[in-house]
Amino acid sequence: MEGNHFATERNSHVESINHTANFDLVGIGNAIVDVQAPIEASFLEEHGMVPGSMTLIDAATAKSLYAKIHPIEQTGGGSVANSCVAAARLGVKAAFLGKVANDELGKKYAEDMRLSGVYCPPTLLDSQNSTESTAVCLIVITADGQRTMNTYLGICTKFGEPDLDEALIAQSRILYLEGYLFDTEPAKKAFYKAAEIAHKAGRKVALSLSDSFCVERHRQDFRALVSGHIDLLFANENEICSLYETSNFEDAANAVNQETDFAVLTRSEKGSLILCKGERTAIEPLPVKVVDTTGAGDAYAAGFLSGFLKGRPLKECGFLGSRAASEVISHFGPRLSSSFSEMA
Repeated sequence: MEGNHFATERNSHVESINHTANFDLVGIGNAIVDVQAPIEASFLEEHGMVPGSMTLIDAATAKSLYAKIHPIEQTGGGSVANSCVAAARLGVKAAFLGKVANDELGKKYAEDMRLSGVYCPPTLLDSQNSTESTAVCLIVITADGQRTMNTYLGICTKFGEPDLDEALIAQSRILYLEGYLFDTEPAKKAFYKAAEIAHKAGRKVALSLSDSFCVERHRQDFRALVSGHIDLLFANENEICSLYETSNFEDAANAVNQETDFAVLTRSEKGSLILCKGERTAIEPLPVKVVDTTGAGDAYAAGFLSGFLKGRPLKECGFLGSRAASEVISHFGPRLSSSFSEMA
């Protein structure tokens, strides 16, 4: 399938009011400082970590683990925030909504996002002087490139409807929601409110399922969100199979095809599959030496959305997603390198 069918619908529904769109993309997600550190495989077993998983930890555990690793990189992050940074590098005018504490890490986070080309409104910094601190994700990476995340969520879990910037959402062509943030009731309400604002303004709403364990915790709520409020779904094979409680990818793909018109499903070394209005577009994987898989899905979404926002065919959008993901996993850290440039 070479035509961008969803873009055709978008052109009739959204592009007519594009003169009011100040941003191409606004993301809503957990605002987390990412800490990257290489470790031996034995470290995972010693600390009861499941390889490739994301585990929520408390402040004391975060402090203890941090003391045992040797960070090689610390950046402003969070899944959708990473996508926004990558999209900005690809020429997309991006903004981000999240919540950090008004502490040293929080201020550095806001400055890092700004320097990365992503607009964050003043509401990013907590104004209530909460006792919660800025969130941290300790990402430990084994020699095979597999990343395992240990996340202290801190104040970012306090995100709710009052933190929404309604004007920013209404003036952005695509609203991109992060599944990780869906863990709290205030955030769930904020998602529905944000989607309502976006749709009322004629915009589109995208969602990343983020993590299979997150899906397991909120499967029915995610199903309701996907089927009634999401225009574009991003998920990897494990996540989509978890959503539909099956171990068979084809069964999961068929199920999501019944609930939403547009889904992009990534499959690591098997490439990716784009489902659009009943049609399937397969994207072949790109050869790459894996160093660190951190941020692969985030980069894929950024590459795909970059092409999509420019009205490119779905096959090309998928290729851009694969190319961005391949570049990210070829080095440590979740961000595209400064030398990365989009191929036409």
